[in-house]
Amino acid sequence: MIKKYLENINNSSDLKKLSVAELSPLAQELRDFIIDVVSVKKGHLGASLGVVELTIALHFVFDTPYDLLVWDVGHQAYPHKILTGRRESFHTNREFGGISGFPKISESEYDAFGTGHSSTSISAALGMSIASKLKGQDNRQHIAVIGDASIASGMAFEGLNHAGVTKSNLLIILNDNEMGIDPNVGALKNYLTSVKKGMDAHQKNVFEALDFSYTGPIDGHDLKGLIAELNRLKKIQGPKLLHVITTKGKGLSKAEKDQITYHAPGPFDKLSGELLDQNELDFPPKYQDVFGSTLVELAEKNKKIVGITPAMPTGSSLKYMIEKFPDRAFDVGIAEQHAVTLAAGLATQGMLPYCVIYSTFLQRAYDQIIHDVALQNLPVVFCVDRAGLVGEDGPTHHGAFDLAYLSCIPNMIIFCPMDEMELRNIMYSAQFDLTSPLAIRYPRGRGIHSDWNKPFKIIETGKGRMIKNGSELAILTIGPIGETIVNICAKEEYSDIAHYDMRFVKPLDENLLQEIFSKYAKVITIEEGVVKGGFGMAVLDCKNHTKYTDVKIECLGLPDRFIEHGPMSKLYEIVGLDQKSIEIVIDRNLNYKKC
Repeated sequence: MIKKYLENINNSSDLKKLSVAELSPLAQELRDFIIDVVSVKKGHLGASLGVVELTIALHFVFDTPYDLLVWDVGHQAYPHKILTGRRESFHTNREFGGISGFPKISESEYDAFGTGHSSTSISAALGMSIASKLKGQDNRQHIAVIGDASIASGMAFEGLNHAGVTKSNLLIILNDNEMGIDPNVGALKNYLTSVKKGMDAHQKNVFEALDFSYTGPIDGHDLKGLIAELNRLKKIQGPKLLHVITTKGKGLSKAEKDQITYHAPGPFDKLSGELLDQNELDFPPKYQDVFGSTLVELAEKNKKIVGITPAMPTGSSLKYMIEKFPDRAFDVGIAEQHAVTLAAGLATQGMLPYCVIYSTFLQRAYDQIIHDVALQNLPVVFCVDRAGLVGEDGPTHHGAFDLAYLSCIPNMIIFCPMDEMELRNIMYSAQFDLTSPLAIRYPRGRGIHSDWNKPFKIIETGKGRMIKNGSELAILTIGPIGETIVNICAKEEYSDIAHYDMRFVKPLDENLLQEIFSKYAKVITIEEGVVKGGFGMAVLDCKNHTKYTDVKIECLGLPDRFIEHGPMSKLYEIVGLDQKSIEIVIDRNLNYKKC
């Protein structure tokens, strides 16, 4: 329930009407409001609970939106959204047609920069600061709040390195809660921990060495202290860094104690914090758990296998190998470029690295994939997690582009398992005579088989398979969307349709394609990735180099636009990859309408 103060706050001007003493009860109302909504609607909980006081202090002290505020990572921004005109719509957070779960320029003038990926805030805020100086806006403030492990990324240090030699009016607030989604790792984390434990913050201070005016660490939940320090820093010119200590999940006991689970916990009881029973034992496993369990199984017998992930050990399930083989499995922090080149270095010495990275984050290491891995033709296994649409996290996290951006790279092998057993089998097969980089692309969420843990089978590189023979039309799929075609083909009216699981996007099974082109005058390709540059286009290119140029091919996949956030069923519907939409395309190609 919205109480005394929060119901009257629609912008930063409203907030400034309160006294400092009234801000503490406002903080409690804001925290309760977030818990009330997220307990039912789901979303990122822990990070936002941890920045309630900091958010209030920032909007109280600074003249937002004229003063520019960037949140990094953006899942910390729920309190910011609620205080800046989106309280009434917050219940639509991450829903189709509702507000985004991350800051979004087109959503509010208070969202100075979109931040779905980490470690961008310093560079963005520095760019804004330089622009303000060039425009003569010397009184404008520029604030980057960087937390949840984002500071350890290489891009953050690139921004620090540049900012330190400017005289830009830039304030970086290091929100230090020792957590990303998983616990922070690395030497910088150890340094910050030593500062909090009493080491002189100015002794060998890494930020002062980069010419920043450093303050802290201070209590990020002490409103009076925050306001006083922000007011002081507001008057200081040049690059500044304020080190604040916060607790992820602050105000909800369960979230404070189990910060990994309550990063984005799903439905929970808003009073006790207890997670609501999801009956997960009744469902098939997640692809991530199949990956994690299989990697451990392989690593037990193959000592050359090494696992790598950039800050996603829980989400990717590499945690299983980290627990079993801590010397051979590495969480390198939010450092995708480093993760890929680390894998390349391991591969040069005869190791077999399985580098698991979400599709949307693998984009950040594109040069390393090309220059450090593919150009040298090193046998690195890229486990491309969260490939395809991911639902409520939206366009910053959809794995839409990996097929297109990987297919054009020489030496790259690309495999898309149709189910959990295929994922196991390609991971197993990668151990034998792999001489080139291999990308294994699989989706977020659950598979369809409960009996997935079967004996391994070798998968021959570049070989597709026929799922069902037919006579009228051939449908070619890659990945789990093939199961939708299995369901369609089971219907009597579609008994004449052939279905092929092509498995490999690169190299394509050209012999199988020649056979298909010789038999079918019409072909439909289906993929859960962008059509442009994807699987279907590769099939078209193959056809154009054969004598079967009259074969008609229709390519289904993601359109040439960023896909919004929403439930998976709705997103499949709007991009035409739900079963009903696919059946309409089939009917049109068969030249008949269903009765």
